[in-house]
Amino acid sequence: MTGGDGGALLVVGDVVTDVVARHRGALSTGTDTVASIRTVPGGAGANVACWAARSGCRDVALLGRVGADSARWHEAELVRCGVRPRLVVDAEAPTGAVICLVDTGSGGERTFLTDSGASLRVGPEDWSPDLLDGVGLLHLSGYLCFSASGRELVSTAVADARARGVPVSLDPASTGFLRELGVERFLGLVDGVDVLTPSRDEATLLSGAAGPEEAAAKLSGRFPVVVVKSGAEGACVARGGVVRERSHAVRGVTVRDSTGAGDAFTGALLAARLRGAPWREALSEGCRAGSEAVTRVGARPP
Repeated sequence: MTGGDGGALLVVGDVVTDVVARHRGALSTGTDTVASIRTVPGGAGANVACWAARSGCRDVALLGRVGADSARWHEAELVRCGVRPRLVVDAEAPTGAVICLVDTGSGGERTFLTDSGASLRVGPEDWSPDLLDGVGLLHLSGYLCFSASGRELVSTAVADARARGVPVSLDPASTGFLRELGVERFLGLVDGVDVLTPSRDEATLLSGAAGPEEAAAKLSGRFPVVVVKSGAEGACVARGGVVRERSHAVRGVTVRDSTGAGDAFTGALLAARLRGAPWREALSEGCRAGSEAVTRVGARPP
């Protein structure tokens, strides 16, 4: 993926409802724990699309599945963020939901309870090569890899994108689901992806390396570009087995909720690349978006 490709960004991935519960310290088993609770739109794929639109990407579309229970709300929220929704309404499953437990006493670290619902029922029947018309970059949420229909969609979409010369990026999404699926199975499934954007933990799991830069370098022997997100430690880009660029995280940020910070980074990074920014600048844009995301509750831009 080279800078200046232009064109639209097409994101294929999950759209879910996030219930964010912010508490301080350990949960009190068997009784009440005081918390601030909010219901907000989420989903890694949807979050990336919204942050890309906020970061200046002129045309962002999102393909995903939702249940009839909240389809109109999610569509309206995507439009409000400047995203063109291509939502398939599932007649059999409700919209996916995630309970995000955010411990404000540990720097905003979060734990997820996930019910994927309709989001992982997206499949090749929802896909058309025509979706790539005018697209400069296809981004896939790694959550697609954790269902049989999603894996079929990934294979189909990557093949169609390669046939058209459209670069593909993918975010691995979840260390827990990656372990369950199997590292080698995942790596084989996403063969052909141009840009891999794992978190530090995902990168070390996928590579077997000890640290983020070593992991990025090792994975870039398999993927043309690897961008590893390390939260407060910044981010790096590796190509051809070597870390080429680094960016520091924004300092002095007060963390309220770290949910979606990686999605914000990815959305801003991809938007910068689509408008022709070099990787170093794109990294900085990603870090700025990630730092903004952690200052607010929920994973979407304001």
